[in-house]
Amino acid sequence: MNRRINAFMMAMALGLSALAPSAAVAQAEAANAAEQAAPAEPAAAANATAAPAWEYSKPVKNVGQPQEGEYSFQEQFTPTGHYAAWMHDYVLLPVITVISLFVLALLLWVVVRYRRAANPVASRTSHNTFIEIIWTAVPVLILIGIAIPSIDLLAKQFKPAPKDALTVKVTGYQWYWGYEYPDNGIGEYVSNMLPAEKALERGEPRLLAADNRLVLPVGVPIKLIITGADVIHSFSVPAFWVKEDAVPGRLNEKTFTIEKPGVYYGACSELCGARHGFMPIAIEAMEPAKFAQWVKSQGGTMPGDKPAEAAAPAPAAEGAQPAAATNAAEPAAPANATAS
Repeated sequence: MNRRINAFMMAMALGLSALAPSAAVAQAEAANAAEQAAPAEPAAAANATAAPAWEYSKPVKNVGQPQEGEYSFQEQFTPTGHYAAWMHDYVLLPVITVISLFVLALLLWVVVRYRRAANPVASRTSHNTFIEIIWTAVPVLILIGIAIPSIDLLAKQFKPAPKDALTVKVTGYQWYWGYEYPDNGIGEYVSNMLPAEKALERGEPRLLAADNRLVLPVGVPIKLIITGADVIHSFSVPAFWVKEDAVPGRLNEKTFTIEKPGVYYGACSELCGARHGFMPIAIEAMEPAKFAQWVKSQGGTMPGDKPAEAAAPAPAAEGAQPAAATNAAEPAAPANATAS
């Protein structure tokens, strides 16, 4: 009996060992097939789709992207951006420069004038009312001078969008963006970073080019509704002076108006995971007429567009006339007419 059981167990072991290689091969083939069938881009939300094909414009040199040797802000293309750049260049920078030079001059003067060789007997003065008034009043005046344009800039950045603004919903995913146009009936489509080779072919900067751009009109107020789907992201476009966090479960709003057509680049500015550095933003700004064409090419509609007219009735048979037309053509019989 024991011999039969041992023989049976050995047969089972041999059979399983014979099946193992074939099972491993089948599993490897299934994995390869799944990898080939998987899309190259990460999947977005269930209702997100790729945008239909559109001939994008080529970026303009020195517009909407970082430049070599640049030490200040990018050139601005929104009214708020112009105001912020003016405040930085003509308010903050001069004040900081003057204060820094003044403090440096005081420090050098103290080092030279009050060194031990030139001043062997130190002064015992501990208070000076006039100096204390000056070093209290002057900083207060400086802060007031900075606060006035600062509050004005904050008001401009958080000014509510007008009623005629174009609303676009922006959703941050790990690690790509989703864009949706509720005003135009365009569902969400996703935007991923282009590989370096394709970016070079399209004449776009590496690590900033995207396969599907966010398309916006020029001269029209834009209202972005920004949120996150998984972790906190940040929608940042330096040329528009736009930087707003995309927080899951929260809708943040950003309003701006683009002044010039072109291609503008940005990136996620909040550490959001392993591929945070590969989450670019590409915006194409175009004239309103061209934007309307783009909307229609995506299957959307512009506000104010009339619905499609009802189909005309089928033509009647040759020689036949509608009853109404026939009755109208024949004169009405007199009320007191009698049969002949």
